[in-house]
Amino acid sequence: MSLDAASIKRVRATPLFATLTDDQVGCLDGGEIINLPVGTILAAEGSRTGHFQVLLEGEVRITRTYDRQSILMAVGKPGGYIGETMLLLDIPWVATARVTKPSQFFQLDEEAFWHMLTTCRTVAREIFRSASSRMRNMEGYSQQREKLVSLGTMAAGLAHEMNNPAAAARRAAAHLQTTTDNLQAYLCALSKTLNHDQWGDLINASQDATERLAKAPPLDHLTRSDCADTIAGWLDARGVPNAWELAPVFVTAGLDPEWLGRLTDRLPAASQVDALNWLGARLDLRILLTQVEQSTARIGDLVKAVKSYSHMDQTSMQLVNVHEGLDNTLTMLGHKLKNVTLLRMYDRSIPPVMAYGGELNQVWTNLIDNAIDATNGTGKVCISTSLEDDQVVVEIVDNGSGIPLDVQPRLFEPFFTTKSVGAGTGLGLVISNRIVGARHGGEIEFESRPGETRFRVRLPVNRPQPAAANDA
Repeated sequence: MSLDAASIKRVRATPLFATLTDDQVGCLDGGEIINLPVGTILAAEGSRTGHFQVLLEGEVRITRTYDRQSILMAVGKPGGYIGETMLLLDIPWVATARVTKPSQFFQLDEEAFWHMLTTCRTVAREIFRSASSRMRNMEGYSQQREKLVSLGTMAAGLAHEMNNPAAAARRAAAHLQTTTDNLQAYLCALSKTLNHDQWGDLINASQDATERLAKAPPLDHLTRSDCADTIAGWLDARGVPNAWELAPVFVTAGLDPEWLGRLTDRLPAASQVDALNWLGARLDLRILLTQVEQSTARIGDLVKAVKSYSHMDQTSMQLVNVHEGLDNTLTMLGHKLKNVTLLRMYDRSIPPVMAYGGELNQVWTNLIDNAIDATNGTGKVCISTSLEDDQVVVEIVDNGSGIPLDVQPRLFEPFFTTKSVGAGTGLGLVISNRIVGARHGGEIEFESRPGETRFRVRLPVNRPQPAAANDA
């Protein structure tokens, strides 16, 4: 379809075609003028339209879906154009274009678009420049989104991992006050009924019970329940109130009715109940303090792992222990590994590598997270390390369904993703490849077949260390 003179004049009035001479107007051959109403979808994310369009009148909004949220990327005004990047790279649309005001376009199909590029250098130069700029901007924004998504994943995982020890510490702290009050009450009662020698027997028994508590092996649920029933029955027979609360404490300390009987035999009958309650309160206090210590230690370990994972205050390249980075990453992803069989096969003799630790951890996060997703969170993931030809090799293997053969050649293309629209940016592997290759002089390889996908990261051991800055 040929354009009339008025239409050609309108098209030549746009910035892209403003420099066309009369001899170059032929590059517009094959184009047409179209009018579209509000709400028309020019292109949907993931689709191929095969068209290049210049906006003559109206407005177009470009949005992209991230994590099921539609993000506004740009607003097209008259004189702007869209579609060139997808035609140049032969890729689906990475965003959605929607008409938001009654609009008029100059439109070329794919064949006419390439004819225009080959017959008019000035237009081609401008389109190449614009496409390059748009891809850089889109990739930069998507990389920031990828980092934010990674940060969100890490924060969610950290919150999940911290919740259990924090809740345990809160429960123990709340119970500590009650236990301390009870301990003091029983102590006051015993001070009125026990003589010096009897106090000595009770203190010695308490020390022995405390030592037993520290050494007591963990019991399975059934054995623990049986032991608690036995001790509770023994306590009930001696008139101890709330025997069912006291019995589990004695079981945890590894005590039995015979041991308790030896203690009560050395004490006056009127003091035996108070003595057993006092002993139980002392042991319970020790158990609660241990729980608080373990819980806060776990929280401390998580904070340490976060600091090590992010390499706080360590922005320069330095010697990095690959195993620490892998383990810290696994800690961050712990909430996603609950139903995954994880195997670590580390060669502990491999040397540290010169690296940007925080960036390498981003690589481990992307690869391990992909492996977990490939198994639907219920399969097997194996992480191994080795040394080959002066290179540290990290392998991450999953037993998922594998990467389809037609997808494998495009795995490291920007914005290419096998996930559903909005579920991924298509930059995780691109970023990882650049970090390993451009930043560390290494490489990422992969092999995939149904039941086994293997990503192999190679990092040089003898990478030169950056020279220290001279003192002023």
